Amino acid sequence: MREASKTRKSKETDITVRLNIDGSGESKIDSGIGFLDHMLELFAFWGHFDLEVTTKEADFKVDIHHANEDSGIVLGQAFKEALGDKIGIKRIGFASAPMEGVTASVAVDICGRPSFKLDLSGKAVVLPLAQAEEKYEMGYAEHFFEALTQHLGANINIKIENPSPDLHASLEPVFKALGLALDQATQIDPRRKGVPSTKGVID
Repeated sequence: MREASKTRKSKETDITVRLNIDGSGESKIDSGIGFLDHMLELFAFWGHFDLEVTTKEADFKVDIHHANEDSGIVLGQAFKEALGDKIGIKRIGFASAPMEGVTASVAVDICGRPSFKLDLSGKAVVLPLAQAEEKYEMGYAEHFFEALTQHLGANINIKIENPSPDLHASLEPVFKALGLALDQATQIDPRRKGVPSTKGVID
């Protein structure tokens, strides 16, 4: 079983992530941010990852920035540790998911060279989720994905076609597609006998 448990404790947060890549999609999420909890539940379900996120401390009196970003950091660290030497993984995954008029596409390459791109189909929008107390915005999601990308050591490109004024409708298909794409990229290919790189190593 490819599992990891990682904790990040700072002056601003104390967050622990427990991950089983070869799970069944079970999750227990408490990031302290209700909207992010729901998105991570979807991510775990569609990726078949067993995922637990526990937040003991966060500076919510200021805002949700640190808890949001640090959740991405620890999740990325957990995936990197659980993948170990990456022998036999497919490495690359791609998936799309729709919700209403929105389609999100996610491409992942666990290559050891972090790179992140969010494409809103040319629309420079910051969409508040008015019904949530934490006022989650597209910018927070971007910070989360950037942190995940950097600490996983992956190239992740996300495209949201026809983003909706309802942030839920815009981001739910992203987290579903990310789960599907990461599941594909982390699966073991029985034909691959070593590290999936012509260099013979992935940092």
